[in-house]
Amino acid sequence: QVQLVESGGGLVRAGGSLRLSCAASGRTFSSYAMGWFRQAPGKEREFVAAINWTGGSTNYAGSVKGRSTISRDNAKNTVYLQMNSLKPEDTAVYYCAAARRVAGFSRQGNEYDYWGQGTQVTVSS
Repeated sequence: QVQLVESGGGLVRAGGSLRLSCAASGRTFSSYAMGWFRQAPGKEREFVAAINWTGGSTNYAGSVKGRSTISRDNAKNTVYLQMNSLKPEDTAVYYCAAARRVAGFSRQGNEYDYWGQGTQVTVSS
């Protein structure tokens, strides 16, 4: 069992930056692929970024590619999402997720086994 707790969300002006963190419990964190997803009001959850268990392989949604960086520190059981040049359309609840059986990384939410409660990101224009 893995518990995930996100932090770092908040209100920021367009063009600003935020770094989201996701702290995981459990000694097997380093073996999990990790991902970030987001859900805006009235919209479906969408993939944002993913990283494999070593941190050596990453993948991004086109909407955030070039503006965001996913990373992980297995010694601290934490995954991060650095977001720069934020836009109002980035406003959403951001969730981190952990996948036990994904060999590399996954863009598919249904391949993730554990989810955090989410952290709100609001970008004002």
